[in-house]
Amino acid sequence: MMRTANPALNDNAFRGYGRAIASEDSMTIQGTVNKTAFLLLLVLLTSTWTWRLYYTAAGSVGVWVFGGAIGGFIVAMITVFKKQWAPVTAPLYALLEGLVLGGISSILEARYPGIVIQAVGLTFGTLFGLLFAYKSRLIRATENFKLGVVAATGGIAIVYLVTMLLGFFGIRMPYIHESGLIGIGFSLFVVVVAALNLVLDFDFIESGAAHGAPKFMEWYGAFGLMVTLIWLYIEILRLLSKMRSRR
Repeated sequence: MMRTANPALNDNAFRGYGRAIASEDSMTIQGTVNKTAFLLLLVLLTSTWTWRLYYTAAGSVGVWVFGGAIGGFIVAMITVFKKQWAPVTAPLYALLEGLVLGGISSILEARYPGIVIQAVGLTFGTLFGLLFAYKSRLIRATENFKLGVVAATGGIAIVYLVTMLLGFFGIRMPYIHESGLIGIGFSLFVVVVAALNLVLDFDFIESGAAHGAPKFMEWYGAFGLMVTLIWLYIEILRLLSKMRSRR
């Protein structure tokens, strides 16, 4: 049974979809890779726009970041429940999340020069490093491995949810969101968990291709991988900003 902590790529993703009749109508790894690259280009497109907007009209960036975050969440939920819509919703999700990443990146870059290129390098370095480890079987997505990553990801989600709820009452959760050693240690832990989710995503995509899933699942697999990559990039940014603020 396939298990992944990514809510977009879970055990039930292929349920209800039989094996495609013709091979050209089936999900392939190369097709998913191509669509992931396309989604990355869309993210780059809109993130470049909000990045430039920050340096020309900084006051309006927040609106686009907030709108992109809300819109991206809604589109992501639609994609999870309507997988066959992924050829349309996945590109839309990428465009919306690009608005968020460009805005956040420009703000942190202005505060900590050079932080964005470091975060981008670490994100893609982690992606290709884990892909190599997965393909060479240095890391195996065993059931125990999957259970551990799922449990850790769920715990992080609960912490973030509690933090958000407390924030509504003006209460700030101490230590873990600060730049002290505990805060840096927590961010490092989150980055590691986010990175390990990539291994589960690789396993999901490989399994989908092996099961002969319908062609539109390439878009869905690419969407799920984008969810993890965006989370990983944001967490790396957060970790680096905590470390830079201590200097």
